[in-house]
Amino acid sequence: MRTISTRVKKRISDDPFYDQCCRLDEKDCDGCITWEHALIYAGRQMDEVFAILPVCEFHHAVNMHQGGGKLDKKKHEWIAISRMTDEDKNKYPNRDWNKDLNILIFTYGTYD
Repeated sequence: MRTISTRVKKRISDDPFYDQCCRLDEKDCDGCITWEHALIYAGRQMDEVFAILPVCEFHHAVNMHQGGGKLDKKKHEWIAISRMTDEDKNKYPNRDWNKDLNILIFTYGTYD
């Protein structure tokens, strides 16, 4: 796991988006909020605000307690890529972000 930089931690701590699970609409959240690195670029977890998501323990776990968790990495990619600006996408040009997002939109719809 990559350490989140002080710069990104500061921005996250000031952003109300990080106060609750980004999958709260599914109504099955459980546990404390954790921060997940949702995107990988050039083999490394991205240290960018848009790429780190607030996820409850249930949605961040594969086997939480004995009932299991509900980790969905593709859904987390969909949320993170949806949060990217054009400037963010241009900063990381070796991936076709729009193509990836269109594929994810086909599965999950448009992210609000």
